[in-house]
Amino acid sequence: MKFRLFSLCLAAACAWTSAPAPAQPAAPAARPASAFSAGVANEWFSLALLLTQQTPGFSPPVASRAFAYLGLTLYESVVPGMPQHQSLAGQLNELQSLPWAQPDEVLHWPTVANASMATMTRMMFPTASAENKARIDLLERSLPLKYSQDFDPNTVTPEITNRSETFGKLMAMALMTWARTDGGHEAWGPLRRSQQNYVPPSGEGQWVATPPAFAPTLLPRWGDVRPFVLKTSSTCAAPLPPPYSESPGSAFYKEANEVYQVSNKATQEQRQVSLYWADDPLKTPTPAGHWVFIANDLLKLQKADLAQAAQTMVRLNMAMADAFIAGWKTKYTVNLLRPVTYVQLVIDSNWVPTLMHTPPFPEYPSGHSVQSSAAAGVLEQVFGANKPFTDNTHNDRGWGPRTFASFKVAADEAAISRMYAGIHFRSGIEGGKVQGRCVAQQVLALKLAR
Repeated sequence: MKFRLFSLCLAAACAWTSAPAPAQPAAPAARPASAFSAGVANEWFSLALLLTQQTPGFSPPVASRAFAYLGLTLYESVVPGMPQHQSLAGQLNELQSLPWAQPDEVLHWPTVANASMATMTRMMFPTASAENKARIDLLERSLPLKYSQDFDPNTVTPEITNRSETFGKLMAMALMTWARTDGGHEAWGPLRRSQQNYVPPSGEGQWVATPPAFAPTLLPRWGDVRPFVLKTSSTCAAPLPPPYSESPGSAFYKEANEVYQVSNKATQEQRQVSLYWADDPLKTPTPAGHWVFIANDLLKLQKADLAQAAQTMVRLNMAMADAFIAGWKTKYTVNLLRPVTYVQLVIDSNWVPTLMHTPPFPEYPSGHSVQSSAAAGVLEQVFGANKPFTDNTHNDRGWGPRTFASFKVAADEAAISRMYAGIHFRSGIEGGKVQGRCVAQQVLALKLAR
């Protein structure tokens, strides 16, 4: 069937076929995506990091969703130029078909990627400032000049350019049509406001708003957003925490007392780790953006090609988006109180975490644990399980670089940092790691290769 996509579905645009999985036409007889640098991909994800940090409403779950659609847009735009790979249409939830290039039409994959990423970026960040919207326009115009080796005018004719731009825009619009049905559309504002009347369950051990802001819960129905890969948001379950108890001999009391003692006596290194992985919205590109930065840096360092960048970014970002969906589903199902609530009730009525405020959603599991473990699982598959790397995410804030022996070591540090901060129990940290690894395995089971 052919896609019906607004005004683009006119004239040449409607010449594109759609691609149900798994059968697709052969790629056009042109240079494959692997023949080009990852420069276009690197640049668009760098801009997405900036937009995430500077656009109000991009909380961690919302940011992860935006990164996932950008990663999928990049992949689906250039996969017709990857002869050994296939579209993910038919493998992702409720995504049955997408545009596919005509076998006899030559496309230029950097141009396709540039047009598709520009189009999707505009649609994912509709509330960006005027200055940042101008940055999107400028980047789209400047990339052919900056990466002239990939945009050779001797081989990329105006006809090929126009055809490639049309296909890229068409792909982005097809994916945005699908995105609008996932339950997370406009979560940066209208959707979030629509959930502010949520009333959490009450009772012993249940979550309540925490000091100092006593803010309402953040996106309590995010667990109902359609996952990309997981069959349902409950596919990857986290093991349950210890039963709630206020008895000093209980496992739950011991966990709470551990948070109290560790955060009160945190070393300077532990305090630095806590702040390094905080990744607060509007100050940083959020936890998902932290791992996007790491991956983008490594792709540049290894001089990856466009095809490699597309495969990396689609897996990484869908894993993190599904990790947030699964984690949020568990959070609002278990609805466990935060350490500050328990400690003030049972151990020390005057205690508050000193490094950061407790975020406004239930404790179990740790979102940092779920998302970081999912990210690490994907990056291990891409770059190697024992790949040492340097994280430069916060260099501009004077907090780096930090070097890690592996992605797992980094993910484990991100996870335990929440205890140093006084905002998570150990069971929430460890349970989140289990859930995140499960998400990574589900995403890595996708069949990208034909």
